[in-house]
Amino acid sequence: MKRLLNCTASDFAEMNGAQLRQAIEASEGRVMLSEVVCATTPLYPSLTNAEYAAAFGADMILLNLFDVNQPNVEGMSAEHPQNVIIELKKLIGRPVGINLEPIDPEADNAETLAELPKGRTAIRESLEKAKKLGVDFVCLTGNPKTGVTNTAILKSIKQAKEIFQDDIMIIAGKMHGAGVRKEAGSGIVSENVVAEFAGAGADVVLLPAVGTVPGTTLEKTEKLVDAAHEQGALALTAIGTSQEGAAAATIRQMALNNKMAGADIHHIGDAGEHGIAVPENVMDYSIAIRGKRHTYVRMAASVNR
Repeated sequence: MKRLLNCTASDFAEMNGAQLRQAIEASEGRVMLSEVVCATTPLYPSLTNAEYAAAFGADMILLNLFDVNQPNVEGMSAEHPQNVIIELKKLIGRPVGINLEPIDPEADNAETLAELPKGRTAIRESLEKAKKLGVDFVCLTGNPKTGVTNTAILKSIKQAKEIFQDDIMIIAGKMHGAGVRKEAGSGIVSENVVAEFAGAGADVVLLPAVGTVPGTTLEKTEKLVDAAHEQGALALTAIGTSQEGAAAATIRQMALNNKMAGADIHHIGDAGEHGIAVPENVMDYSIAIRGKRHTYVRMAASVNR
C-alpha cells in the first residue's frame, strides 16, 4: 500500500475504506481534506467547487449538503443521478465523501434548529444509499443549527460500521456546537467521547482544529488526538468556523498547530468563498504541513495517471 502522498487517481480508484485509512496513516500528518458545498452555485459556475479545491492541493473532497435521495453536484451533470459521485471522482481523481448528520430529537437546543431532508441525515436508509452511490468515506457530523449530539453520533457510527464494514471509511465528530447546549466550546468533545467513537468503529475521529472554537488549545487538542490514537483511530482536525476565509498568516499558524497536535488529516471548511474555502488558503495550508513539493505534485498530477 502506498502512502496517500504518492497516490494518483488510478490508486484511489482501487482503494476501499480500509486501504484509504492505511494510506492516510502512512502519510504522517500530511493529508489535506477540503469540504465544499455542492448544493449551491460554485465559486465560478463553469466548474464544481470540488474541482477548484482539488486544483489548489486538496487530497480528499468532502461534499456538504449532499442529499442521497436527490444526488446532485452543482457545476456538473451526470446522465443518471445515481452516478454523480462516480462521475465526480473521474473528474478530480481524488477520494470523495459526504456529510450525513445524526440528528438527536432529544437534544437540548441552544437555538432554533433547521429542518433537514432525510437524505442528509444519518439514518440507515441514507447510509445504505451512500454506499450504493460509491462514496469513499462518510463524515458523521453536524452543520450549524442541526441538533447533532455526540450521543446520536455514537449510535450512527455503530450503524454505519455494520453497513459499511471495510468498504467505506467512517469519520465522526463535531467541529462546533451544531446548535446544542453544553456541547459547544470546550464542551464539544472529551477524551471519553473520543474513545467511545473509536471503540464503536470510527476510523477517524473529527475534532475542532486548534484555535477554532473557544478552548481548543494546542495542549487540549493534543490530548484528544492521543486518545484517538490510543484506541487505534486516526484524528482529523477541522476548521468549521469560517476561518477558512481568514488571512493566510492565520491559516499557516493553524496548520502548524494542528500538525503539532498530531492530526492525521487536516480539514478546511467551506465558508471562505461561495461554498468553498478561499482557494489560496487550501494551498497555503497544504504548503505549511508538507511543503511545495507534495502540494505542487498534488495540484499538477493528471487524473489519467
